[in-house]
Amino acid sequence: MKKEYQQEIKQAVAATKKIMPINHVYFAACGGSLAFMQPAEYILGRECDVPATILPAREFISRDPHDLGKHSLVVTCSHSGSTPETVEATKFAKQKGAMTVAITFTADSALEKTADYTLHYSWGKGTDAADLNTGVLYGFTFGFLKELTGDAKYDQGLKGLDDLETIAARTRKQYKSITDQWTSELKREKLIYAVGSGINAGETYSFSACWLQEMQWINSSYINSAEYFHGPFEVTDYDVPFIICEGMGVSREMDQRVVDFAKQHSQKVYVIDNADFDMHEIAEDFRDYYSQILSGVVYRQLAEGFEYHRGHSLEARRYMWHLDY
Repeated sequence: MKKEYQQEIKQAVAATKKIMPINHVYFAACGGSLAFMQPAEYILGRECDVPATILPAREFISRDPHDLGKHSLVVTCSHSGSTPETVEATKFAKQKGAMTVAITFTADSALEKTADYTLHYSWGKGTDAADLNTGVLYGFTFGFLKELTGDAKYDQGLKGLDDLETIAARTRKQYKSITDQWTSELKREKLIYAVGSGINAGETYSFSACWLQEMQWINSSYINSAEYFHGPFEVTDYDVPFIICEGMGVSREMDQRVVDFAKQHSQKVYVIDNADFDMHEIAEDFRDYYSQILSGVVYRQLAEGFEYHRGHSLEARRYMWHLDY
């Protein structure tokens, strides 16, 4: 990870000592920026006693959490740094006395000028995975957990960032022909369901809402594996396509249950099995957490495969950036 990013993380983490004991950590953003922070909320929920909640920026404001105050930490994110709802959520949190940390690609943005601390990240092809938004988020999350708990085990979580690009590159190579085949087979589908849970919930939602709906104009819906059998499974049929992300941690059992049922009743089931990822460089206790980053690598390859096979640019929009809304 770039030294300047490490320094920004170090400063933000150190500042959390000023608001301890922390009563709540909130994450607020919109769209893909919201989805990408879901793993941090998941990890905090698994690793510490401080409650963590993730909300769309506008709902964060309208809900007006009762405990939001001077002992709260609020993390917001916007790639452009100009998303109105996210900037407003950051202002709202500060007005309530909370400490605010913004994550953004864009320097000197409205979001950066609003937040107490800002974490920047890099973007685009060729970027080292540790310098992308998720790498920076993990650096902050594990650094914060070490500061909060005093447990040195989180050094292992941070160390995983050193090998992240190597692991991501290996995964891209592993899935290159697979994702090309899948998207070739699915290129004419009008509807594709995306299923996942646990640490993979955010990436799976983002694949459905951002990559498929927003960028490819393919009708889609994200289904949490735990909810599949409580209504959604009734749409399963021989010609209904499902892309299922099967986790390797505590959610694997419920993901596997969906895979088993879907394969019995549909001929179009495509499984991203996290157990197939080679993460031997990552400490075993942290592989589940890092697996979702690799799921994201595969989802991106799927999006790029759809772009190629459907002749539909990932940059095309009908409404976003063109109309007032």
